[in-house]
Amino acid sequence: MTDDLEFKPEDDRYHQLSDDPYETETNWWSFNIPERKIGCWIHAPYYPNRRTVTWRIFAWDDEGYDPARMAYFRKVEEAPMPDAPDLTDITFPGDKAGPGYSLKMIEPGMKYHLLYEDPSRGFALDFTHTGLHRPHRFPPGKPPFMQTPHFDQLGHVEGWMTLRGERIRIDGIGVRDRTWGPRGGPYAASPKVYASDMDRVKHPGGARWREIERERGRGRIQYIFGHRKDGTGFLGFARVQDGDADGWSPMNAGWIRRDGNFGSLAEGSRMRVFRSPTTGWSTHMQVELVDEHGRTMTSEGFVVSSMSEAGYGVNQLMRWDIDGGIGWGEDQDVWRGDHFIRVLDALKAVG
Repeated sequence: MTDDLEFKPEDDRYHQLSDDPYETETNWWSFNIPERKIGCWIHAPYYPNRRTVTWRIFAWDDEGYDPARMAYFRKVEEAPMPDAPDLTDITFPGDKAGPGYSLKMIEPGMKYHLLYEDPSRGFALDFTHTGLHRPHRFPPGKPPFMQTPHFDQLGHVEGWMTLRGERIRIDGIGVRDRTWGPRGGPYAASPKVYASDMDRVKHPGGARWREIERERGRGRIQYIFGHRKDGTGFLGFARVQDGDADGWSPMNAGWIRRDGNFGSLAEGSRMRVFRSPTTGWSTHMQVELVDEHGRTMTSEGFVVSSMSEAGYGVNQLMRWDIDGGIGWGEDQDVWRGDHFIRVLDALKAVG
């Protein structure tokens, strides 16, 4: 990575890039507790030119996927936040239910402490994320991050979750990311115009639901990752719109990590997903990867538990077979509602 693309200690703070009302800067933290089939997120987009922040914390298991039935869910939208807050030591504003979570930088770019408590629900988080490597930037000029600075960082997550009053140990691998730049609104719309839905399909053929899934200009993103506890694993984005009739989609903007060494995903990396005709969500995945050093990795993943805020886009805890060992990670499957419904109708079609 060249010096101009390296992330610096000052990138632990918020940036002020423009006066665009859609300017957004995020911080995201994830981890899992496999023995309890639990996945957990903390996510906070800050809108510097609107001077507000939206944050949400949720934990899910296999007992319910929607906000009312998840193990825990709380969201605070557009809470007022003062100019230029210090992201290295901050407690996010809350609402009448209580304050938001606290984030404190311990070592620039590498180690952080997060703290949150909701006594009314018997829920709390107290953990550290210690990076296994320096923040890893996706190459600019490639989808899905054409210009926006973005990095992912694999880390050891250690601490405690309190769930319905029960104290549960956290000790495993998690991923965090940061992104800053305009998003949403006009930035979410495709500039391309298509005469018909079929004109959107780059490679027609195959199962009808797969054909609908790979329509271009629908805002589809699928992001998957899986790592063993020693950090061996992979991460990347599937370019579903460029997939073939057999269901294989190319992958990019990610990595293979083995023996502590990274390799950026190279041409030939791909994934194939199998979906439930009941929910429309992924149930099983095949991944075939190659990196810039010529190393290969083949993995299969199975869904363990799922959550969905809106009923269409979904985050899922995945169990992966990686290099002869078991790893854990996620499937983040982003949809537009009307597009997902068409795929689900095709999956459910009879006769």
